[in-house]
Amino acid sequence: MPVTHPLLKRQPKRAAPSLALLPQAPDLQLPWGRVHEACGNARHRFALWAGAQTTGPILWIAPSWHATQLMPCAMREILDPARLLFVRTRSPEDVLWCVEETLRSGTVSLVIADLPGLPGLTEVRRMHLAAEQGGKISGHMPLGLLLTPGMGGAQGVETRWHLTSDHAPKRQQWRLERLRARMAPQQVWTLRTPRGQDLPQIANPIKVA
Repeated sequence: MPVTHPLLKRQPKRAAPSLALLPQAPDLQLPWGRVHEACGNARHRFALWAGAQTTGPILWIAPSWHATQLMPCAMREILDPARLLFVRTRSPEDVLWCVEETLRSGTVSLVIADLPGLPGLTEVRRMHLAAEQGGKISGHMPLGLLLTPGMGGAQGVETRWHLTSDHAPKRQQWRLERLRARMAPQQVWTLRTPRGQDLPQIANPIKVA
């Protein structure tokens, strides 16, 4: 019977370090060095929640004709508006190019792209590779977040999240659904913001069969 040297045995892969979307929510993870997608009418808030868990500048890229504008006074409850650097491009293709080049540079930890449509599989794969290269340069893997309309559906993303507002009188509430993840099942959470706090907490997770 052949003897296999211990060093030649296949070692289990270590779980990639991840960004926790919210404090005290271990299931809401976005692996670093990858590109993720957020959709739904509250997708911009999802991006701000993610940004609140990072440090340093955040690059927010969108086409120049994009109608959505963030209000600094409103986002102050979540993160410092001074951390956001806004880039406006002439075309959706330029948005994707900016995301790829920024991830490759490794200069910021989070790059957000506010897209009018869905990127192609090739573009998403290029962004994954760029994030890996940026991590080798900076020593810390950056993260890309694509904001897409409707129910999303960008091919090749690491995770896909759908966030919608579900407010009630005197209560801020959201419905968060993990539509896709390579290493986790679909799941739905209800998030509520306790009085006196800026970030929400999980009220009742609901697993999706």
